[in-house]
Amino acid sequence: MNQNLTEYLHRYIEITETEIKHFQSYLKPRSIKKKEFLLKSGKVCTSRYYIVNGCFKMFYFDDKANEQILHFGIDNWWMTEYESLINKTPSKLNIQALEDSELLELTDENFKKVTKEIPEIYRMFMIIAEKTFIASQRRLSYMLSYSGEELFRVFTSKNAAFCQRVPQYLIASYLGMTPEFFSKIRGRMK
Repeated sequence: MNQNLTEYLHRYIEITETEIKHFQSYLKPRSIKKKEFLLKSGKVCTSRYYIVNGCFKMFYFDDKANEQILHFGIDNWWMTEYESLINKTPSKLNIQALEDSELLELTDENFKKVTKEIPEIYRMFMIIAEKTFIASQRRLSYMLSYSGEELFRVFTSKNAAFCQRVPQYLIASYLGMTPEFFSKIRGRMK
């Protein structure tokens, strides 16, 4: 059993060791190299991914061909493109590895099977969805309310370890800043 996943499950739901083993039997291990795509725009997302270790970005290209970061995923997080997964439509987003990474893939077909067999798994994914929604709302309110410096300060104070793993220009995109502005703020904060 993957110990990190076991701890993750226990953090959100009450689940037996037997149920954990059964759940893990539905997960397929995958290795992804740095810069490899987990999902490319135009393809339909068919799985949810638990990041055992590694780092990913979810992004799209705007009409000026600028990369716009919507989300990151790191160790012990789930990542997927829900609009494509749920609606069975081609994705407008990309998911790409920022590091060599190890994943556990849960296909949508297996998700449907395991959540019927172990309803607590469905409950866990609902909790994750709620927490993700809350984080998205918080990020949007910060971006609309805070100055660049305040946004930088809040983000870096809450995500210090994360900031060590992700290049600055990607964090700048995620925060809606140019890399130059981000660098200028970062220099003033030191």
